[in-house]
Amino acid sequence: MHSGKTLRLRCIFCLTLTSVKLERKKGEGRCDHCSKPVLLDRPIKIVQDDFNETVVNSEIPVLVDFYADWCGPCKMVNPIIDDIAGRKEGELVVIKIDADTAHELMEDMKVTSVPTLLLFKGGEEISRSVGLEPEKIKEMVEHAIT
Repeated sequence: MHSGKTLRLRCIFCLTLTSVKLERKKGEGRCDHCSKPVLLDRPIKIVQDDFNETVVNSEIPVLVDFYADWCGPCKMVNPIIDDIAGRKEGELVVIKIDADTAHELMEDMKVTSVPTLLLFKGGEEISRSVGLEPEKIKEMVEHAIT
C-alpha cells in the first residue's frame, strides 16, 4: 500500500495534531496522544489553521470540500464524497472545511462559492470543481490516484 506514509491531522477527541499511519488496516488508526480512533474512511473536518499541516504536507492526494451547512448543493455533494472517502481510504483523504469559518483560507485559495472542491497532490492544487458536478469530482479523484 503506502509503506511508511503518514497523514497529520487534529484528533477530534483531544484536539492535538497527530500522525496516522496510512498502511494500517481499515479502522485501526489511533491518535498518538489519546489513543482514540482516527477514522479515514469518511470526510474529516478541519479548521483553516490546520490546512498546511494536513493538506499541503500530505503524502497522498487530498480532496478538500469547502462547504456551508446552509448550502443545498453542498448537502447534495455529501453522499458523493462520503463514498469516495470510504472507497479510497489509504489512497486519498477527504477533508471538509466550513466556509463560514475559513474566510482567510478561502480568499487565499480563490474560493468564491460553495460547494468548491479542490484536489491537492504533492502539496499543489491539481484540479477544482465548483458547484454540483458529481462526474467531474469522480474523474478528478481517479486521475489523482492513478
